[in-house]
Amino acid sequence: MDKIFITRQGLARLETELLQLKTVERPAIQAAIAEARAHGDLSENAEYHAAKEKQGFIEGRIAELEDKMMRFEAIDPTRIKSDKIQLGATVTLVDVDTDKTVVYVLVGPDEADLERGHITTISPLGRALLGKQAGDEVVFVAPAGKRTYEVEKVAYVAL
Repeated sequence: MDKIFITRQGLARLETELLQLKTVERPAIQAAIAEARAHGDLSENAEYHAAKEKQGFIEGRIAELEDKMMRFEAIDPTRIKSDKIQLGATVTLVDVDTDKTVVYVLVGPDEADLERGHITTISPLGRALLGKQAGDEVVFVAPAGKRTYEVEKVAYVAL
């Protein structure tokens, strides 16, 4: 059974999602299915079929999260003492072509959220950053083509 590394904050978010699915979403969809059944003929009951489809999604997500919960190993970025980039690092980069500065946090696959600046360690940029340190140049292939960044700063802070 392979471990899945995740930040403590990411683990807390997924635990909250699992609790929401089990205590709110599951009972609500069970009630919706019961109500749709009460309307009679199930073969032509769109409400019933939609509720059953949603139930399948909810049960699948619960099963996925429960499986992963057994394999997660939470890390605390504030306890990492390294100048090299690894999971949990907050990285400040400068695009060498545009001089634009961007900041990313390297997280596990279950925590990626580009809008929040959280990129996964298995993304092209994430893989290229691993093991680098301030002053290093990082070259990777993005969907828009080859990109080059200079690592300006590496920090391990609370997320």
